[in-house]
Amino acid sequence: MKTGDFVYVHYVGRIKDTGEVFDVTIEEVAKKEGIFNPRMEYGPVPIVVDAGFVIPGLNEAVKDMKVGEKKKVEIPCEKGFGERDEGLIRVFPISVFKERNIDVSPGKYIVVNNLKGKIMSVDGGRVKIDFNHPLAGKTLEYEIEVVGKIESVEEKIKAILYFFIGSMKDVEVTFENGRARIRIKKALDIPRFLKQRMFEEIKKWVKDVKSVEFVDVFE
Repeated sequence: MKTGDFVYVHYVGRIKDTGEVFDVTIEEVAKKEGIFNPRMEYGPVPIVVDAGFVIPGLNEAVKDMKVGEKKKVEIPCEKGFGERDEGLIRVFPISVFKERNIDVSPGKYIVVNNLKGKIMSVDGGRVKIDFNHPLAGKTLEYEIEVVGKIESVEEKIKAILYFFIGSMKDVEVTFENGRARIRIKKALDIPRFLKQRMFEEIKKWVKDVKSVEFVDVFE
């Protein structure tokens, strides 16, 4: 693979030390591992080589593969979700949360100042929260299969939108004379700045696209 290639990939991601599956694209594996989520859209996912949409280790592995190839790779934390940073463990007075009627039970995930963290402990009127990524500091193992290449402009646009809205089924794309027309069928209120970001990524990786039109449809 080379920079800018669009491919569909199946994978199973595990934490090496425990064997726990944390991410999977295959429905049967999800059910077998007891992590099946009926709201998830299972199936091969799109990857744009070197676009920065996936962790570096996974990107490197896919870049070194061919269509139809399967591989098992080990990804150290520095090429995964990073090292653990003790500076991201912070303490807050419990009163901050009581004023807003926020549950601060240990083990619960909470958002503070737009950062998601896990409550480690509640003691002496203080709440300790870990804002590290849950997989920070962990070595990962991936079973990867490159299922196929994405060639059409419409599918490439859908692939990029997948990283913003988590779905390809809910997107309709038409393309003609350099103009892409995008209809997102889900009832999503997408802010203008995010649409601008989508356009910038589309223009960067799909060279034929000159402009993008987002269409809201009410029925």
